Amino acid sequence: MAAEGLLLIVVSIFVLGVGSQLLADKFKVPSIIFLLTAGILAGPEVLNIVNPDAFGEGLQLVVGLAVAIIVFEGAFHLKFSKLKVAQKEAVRLGTIGAIISLVLTAIAAYYTLNVTWGIAFLIGALLIATGPTVIKPILEVVPVRKRVEAALETEGIVNDVTAAILALVVYEFVVLESAGLENIIVQFITRWGSGLFIGVVVALTAYYLLKNLELKGSKESQDARIIVLSAALVSYGVAELVITEAGIAAVATAGLILGNLDIPHKKEVREFEDALSVFVLSFVFIALAALLEFQNLLALGFGGILFVLAVTLVVRPITVYFSCYNGGFSPQEKTYISLVGPRGIIPASVATLFALELQNMGRPDAAATIVGSVFIIILATSFIEGGMAKFLAKKLDVIPMHTIIVGAGESGLNLAEKLDQRGESTTIVENNDAEVKKAKKKGLNVIEGDGRDIDILNKAGADKAKIIAAMTHDDDVNMVVSQMAKSKFGTENIIARVNEPQNRSAFEDLGVEHISSPEAIADAFENMIENPALWTQLTEHRDKIEVAELEVNRDFGSMKELQNLLPNSCLINLVNRDGEALDPNDVKKVEKGDKITLIGKKEALEEAEGLFY
Repeated sequence: MAAEGLLLIVVSIFVLGVGSQLLADKFKVPSIIFLLTAGILAGPEVLNIVNPDAFGEGLQLVVGLAVAIIVFEGAFHLKFSKLKVAQKEAVRLGTIGAIISLVLTAIAAYYTLNVTWGIAFLIGALLIATGPTVIKPILEVVPVRKRVEAALETEGIVNDVTAAILALVVYEFVVLESAGLENIIVQFITRWGSGLFIGVVVALTAYYLLKNLELKGSKESQDARIIVLSAALVSYGVAELVITEAGIAAVATAGLILGNLDIPHKKEVREFEDALSVFVLSFVFIALAALLEFQNLLALGFGGILFVLAVTLVVRPITVYFSCYNGGFSPQEKTYISLVGPRGIIPASVATLFALELQNMGRPDAAATIVGSVFIIILATSFIEGGMAKFLAKKLDVIPMHTIIVGAGESGLNLAEKLDQRGESTTIVENNDAEVKKAKKKGLNVIEGDGRDIDILNKAGADKAKIIAAMTHDDDVNMVVSQMAKSKFGTENIIARVNEPQNRSAFEDLGVEHISSPEAIADAFENMIENPALWTQLTEHRDKIEVAELEVNRDFGSMKELQNLLPNSCLINLVNRDGEALDPNDVKKVEKGDKITLIGKKEALEEAEGLFY
């Protein structure tokens, strides 16, 4: 009968999980909102359909393996090319940011929850983690610029590992008192290092098997999927057997390496990982949400509310702004990362484990406080930040501008690279094999096919594109692409390259913005001759000097007052009012709706952008 009851619970979890995922897809919101709700409602506190106690001690093992698969899948998707757009910030968030978060969260816990410094630092260590389990569902429905996405994903993977290891060594030091202060750093590095080494060995072994085994026949891709999944489970299992809490580091390392190597049937493996993680994610969230006891939350009282406010509105922003200081993020992007830092599986599972041990040690109050504080942060950040993630992305303008570039010649590739570096979403459409390979080698997103084919444009996301740029060397192709973008997709901005000046009138008649290659070169030479200083700044120092157009949405008063507010190395170049270009010297009062073109150093423009929001 016990086995039948356990089977019913497992089936119920998966049914609730699938239902939650379907609802999330329908309403375009992160799945964690529905998963947590389902877990709480189905748990012992409400309907008592799902009771985690039925799993006994095996629940921690099942959750551990499930988390390993989720972390592996998240790391497998994290490309080094994506990481480059936010490398400095991602590293800081996972290192300095983790330390800042630990200390400030501990201070907040000490003063709001009335706990000892030892328990406060244990709570701080647990809540370092954001994690792919909570970040992935948000990013699946909220597209953000690549650098923002890279920072959130990298922070989640690195800090999941850091939190799991650090929480254990802090627990041993402040609760069990089995390790001296001098051993904490040694234990932390040992666990991280052991996991890193085991992850590398397992990943390279799996890569060797994938490359050298005769994977032929109809089951070729299936064998590849089995080997990759085995790599995830073996790296986790071996690392945990060698040293406790090294498994997450090992599985993250193995996933990152295999995801960036050229393995056979990578597409099929990725699809399999995605499908598997949906089921695993559903199980973990619902099972752990069912562990929640309302009395632990209520016991925190008003201090619990203050703790949530401190962690989300003080600790997180300070951590993010310090980690991203003097980097490539705009003020709006920093604000978005500050407001989207949900905690997930690692804090919940590890806190539950510690609570069980503390109860057995006769310290139920400490156990209740740890579980309550961790779960109240998980609930608050998952429901509020997860639910508002899309609204915040739109409000702070961190949703990327999707651009389709038809033609992967030098001009098309250069434009794609510039937009990619800015974190925008860019897709190239090209039917020449050599050009396709060149674009892919640069890490750009490419759709192979003819840009005049409506199915190819659909595949490239033309229905969602803000800009379609026809940049081939054939004016006829550019004309057809422009016509389709205008009539079939209603694209907001269409830009075409005109290779032969005599064809300009055809594009003008179509009402398409266009750039004539010969005339553009002539204009460049004219600017070089007439404005040599400006030309030097914009070309030789292009990595430092940028141009930005910002819309006025607040009252600045006079043009002089606006200029005084701007950084010294930032100048107003042009004012666009109702479609008319005005000289800034002729504008006395700045009006709402004006579009101001600024030129200056990158850092100065980022500071200036903050004045307009």
